[in-house]
Amino acid sequence: MKRLNAKTQRRKELKQRHRTLAASLAIGSMVVAFFLACGAFAQTLGGHGDGHETARQVFNIPWFQLGAGSLKIGWVLDPLTAAMLVMVTFVSTLIFIYSVGYMAHDENFPRFFTFLSLFAAAMLGVVMANSLLLLFICWELVGFASYILIGFWYHKPSAAAAAKKAFITTRVGDVFFFIGILWLYAETGTLLFYDNGNGCLEQSALTKLVGASVAGGMAVSTAIALLIFCGAVGKSGQVPLHVWLPDAMEGPTPVSALIHAATMVAAGVFLIARVFPLMAGTMMHDTMAPSTGASGFTLLLSNHSPALQVVTWIGAITAIFAALVAVAQTDIKRILAYSTVSQLGFMFVGLGTGGPAVGMFHLLTHAFFKALLFLGAGSVIHGCHEEQDIRRMGGLRKLMPVTFATYAIGMLALAGFPLVFSGFWSKDEILHSAWLWEPSKWPFVLASCGALLTAFYMTRQMYYVFFGSTRRSRGNEALTSHHHDEHGKSEPSHVGSYAAHESSPVMTLPLGVLAACAILLSLFGTPVFPWFHDYLSGHAAHLRNSIEVDIVATMLLSTAIVGSGLALGWWLYGRKPITDAAAPDALEQLKPDWFAVLRGKFFVDELYEISFIRWNAAFARFCGWMEDAIWGGAVRLVALAGLGVSWVSRLIDEFVINLGFSGSCRGLAEGGGWLARLQTGRVQSYLRVLGVAFVILVLFLIWGGGK
Repeated sequence: MKRLNAKTQRRKELKQRHRTLAASLAIGSMVVAFFLACGAFAQTLGGHGDGHETARQVFNIPWFQLGAGSLKIGWVLDPLTAAMLVMVTFVSTLIFIYSVGYMAHDENFPRFFTFLSLFAAAMLGVVMANSLLLLFICWELVGFASYILIGFWYHKPSAAAAAKKAFITTRVGDVFFFIGILWLYAETGTLLFYDNGNGCLEQSALTKLVGASVAGGMAVSTAIALLIFCGAVGKSGQVPLHVWLPDAMEGPTPVSALIHAATMVAAGVFLIARVFPLMAGTMMHDTMAPSTGASGFTLLLSNHSPALQVVTWIGAITAIFAALVAVAQTDIKRILAYSTVSQLGFMFVGLGTGGPAVGMFHLLTHAFFKALLFLGAGSVIHGCHEEQDIRRMGGLRKLMPVTFATYAIGMLALAGFPLVFSGFWSKDEILHSAWLWEPSKWPFVLASCGALLTAFYMTRQMYYVFFGSTRRSRGNEALTSHHHDEHGKSEPSHVGSYAAHESSPVMTLPLGVLAACAILLSLFGTPVFPWFHDYLSGHAAHLRNSIEVDIVATMLLSTAIVGSGLALGWWLYGRKPITDAAAPDALEQLKPDWFAVLRGKFFVDELYEISFIRWNAAFARFCGWMEDAIWGGAVRLVALAGLGVSWVSRLIDEFVINLGFSGSCRGLAEGGGWLARLQTGRVQSYLRVLGVAFVILVLFLIWGGGK
């Protein structure tokens, strides 16, 4: 028994060493990557001039020979790359540290950190690539890493289904993306972004692409840009390929934070910012008009290219659509998931109406406060014994003070609370650029409604989760008798009586750092000091002495919108404390039919189920029938024909060729036998034969001579 106990103890110690090694390698690698990113970021500072050229370093290498030339891949370091490198490595490091506490009891702890590292590395490859082909390779690695992480708890049927759904849905957009890559290479002969004036994003290639047209008069540059945008729609969860993103919540919460903040969904927005000259159909410094935006930076695009108009409209529709759905959700992570879809829509609106600086600034600010919100949600779930339904929570403000304080900061940043939080400045600038957009004011209207709904549903979530009294032991039976924790284990509903508790410091420390960043980032994108916009565009950073009237008007309008959303949330959920987990939602009481539609997510999944999925299944059955009845029958017919020919050949072989050959052989054998009898080797026999022959000859001669 002692020997068995010692062996068990050694196994535990070895397993713990493996866990420690896995976490140390993953976190250590990300820390090193962060410092390297800071060094790269420093290389891009100070190289700015008149705004026509940015500090850019390119390293291209031949990959393999292709005909007379060679296919090249490479890396690029410019302000866009450097800013993303710092964000991805910093946020990923905090999520990795948080995961040590969150996944402490998971038996697959080392495997989890291995997958996280692959995810972050693939995203860094997307960011640094100077080749659209290399970007696409890393892009697919990001998709694969998301698949294995969303389905990390594959023993849960819902997690396995969500992983497959994410992988297949994003592949739909990636097919069009790949077609765009092939077309771009066929037109330009290169997939390098920058190559001493010969890259596909440089003036010579863009001039050729804009000058050529396809059927209907559309420029080739626009057609290729729209195909590439399809890939971004899939990765960044835009309508109509958004359905995978909320289901991705089946993965561990750190995975959700990584997907929604630093990787995966950010890849689509970054892709459009990277290929923005192709989207606009001209070089960056040629796409700017004389007017200025909320930051004092030139925003308005001179040509309003069709591709950018599509980007703007898809983003605006997604922003309002996802915000409406988030209003009626009850899963704490699913609310944040639809919030991410909506905010990604804001980013695309910013890209389409104001350019890379506007969209990317919101991407960076969103990365910090959305990572904060997801990690805060994970802390809530962990502290509430794996509970995710906000109706069963309540009263956590006093039980989890650190989580509450940091979560409140993230909520206000997401809602766009004025002046203090970075989300206000980045979202306000998007609204301002949308207001200045000449083709239409509707994207501004839709984005404004989305901003109001964001403040509303986040206020609703805060009151359900942190205020009032706990509802974890009241009304739960009316909801369900069992619930499944994040690890897929079924637990009886009496766990609702367990007291919530604050998370460990290894989980709350990253929350504090992210909360500070959600505030401090506002220093780099205000109208007075739009440092980020100047940095990204190549302008020298400096303070503005004045702010235009329309900028102030947009700020006031944005403040009114946020205030209205917060007030409406308080009016419905804050005035009267929520005491019963089974009680209908306040909004449901007002508009039950509308609320049912919103809770059902506009039944888009059901629509896909009865249309595309059913059509695909029917087509698969048709293909199966074709395989069995037509192609299979044809194959069987050919097989029967071949069998018949073989039987005929066998008959000819057996009864014609073989019989004739055998008869000839038997005749020869018999003749040989007769001849063999003459060759006995006995002299007496030979003399006897000669004597007989002589007698016959004499008789013949006598008989013949007598005649």
